[in-house]
Amino acid sequence: MGNRLNGKVAIVTGSGRGIGRAEAMALAAEGAKVVVNDLGAASDGSGKSASPAEEVCQEIKKLGGEAVPNFDSVATWAGGENIVKTAVDKFGRIDILVNNAGILRDRMLFNMSEEEWDIILKIHLYGHFYCARAAAPYMRQQRWGRIINTSSIAGLGNMGQTNYSAAKEGIVGFTRSVALDMGKYGVTCNAIRPNAATRMTVTPELKAAWEKRAAAAGITDKAQFEAMISQMFASKPENIAPVVVFLCTDEAANINGRTLFINLNQIGLYSEPALIKEINKAEGFWSVDELVKEIPGKLTGDLVNPAPPQPAK
Repeated sequence: MGNRLNGKVAIVTGSGRGIGRAEAMALAAEGAKVVVNDLGAASDGSGKSASPAEEVCQEIKKLGGEAVPNFDSVATWAGGENIVKTAVDKFGRIDILVNNAGILRDRMLFNMSEEEWDIILKIHLYGHFYCARAAAPYMRQQRWGRIINTSSIAGLGNMGQTNYSAAKEGIVGFTRSVALDMGKYGVTCNAIRPNAATRMTVTPELKAAWEKRAAAAGITDKAQFEAMISQMFASKPENIAPVVVFLCTDEAANINGRTLFINLNQIGLYSEPALIKEINKAEGFWSVDELVKEIPGKLTGDLVNPAPPQPAK
């Protein structure tokens, strides 16, 4: 056991399995008292079970740490409040919030249902807000806190995941704004885009989606594709957790509102969006005729359609 987080109280949502479990274990190993939140649902959000959260708590206790389970859903205002209340009631404070809970409901846009769209946004994007909103007053009052949000490379665009991509990239914008709201109170908020093999990432549906992407990229050799998939999912949840722990330390106080990529032994810092080209008109506003003439040559002429039209099958 380490001592970098002695005296701190952490909440990790969705920490009964996978990345969340590894994060909870790693925070406890550095001395934090941990609320292990997990509804115990399947990867699509169905069902519930107390076992995953309770089992992680037992593992932490066996290693000499302190942990309590919580079984509330992050997808409701009351759930977020109850999760934070568990930390305050059991341990007297809340210092660290790791928003990790999530599910998948993958579907191509033209087949996606309203329910499949709504539930992903509720659990991922709303869930981040509900928990952060409940924790923020405590962190503001004590003038110290760490919020780590979980985005995804899917937020950059991924076939068959319009709901998940929208939620995950929404989390990045949410992170930037929370950082601005809370920074002056000694609270930082950052996001990670983790790549690791979990029950949510290693699924037949996602493998099929990656097969389509590989084919679109010209990768048709089966051995080459299998090697690509193996490399993509070689990273384990335990590779992600140390970065999260670092973001919770005083040494990371200058990192705020940023997004990090984590895969195997690679840790990357994403750039923030910036204008790369622009055109300006000396007087008045642009007409469509002028835009047709100016934009292709001065702004967009070198762009390539990432998903060009294909012949009907």
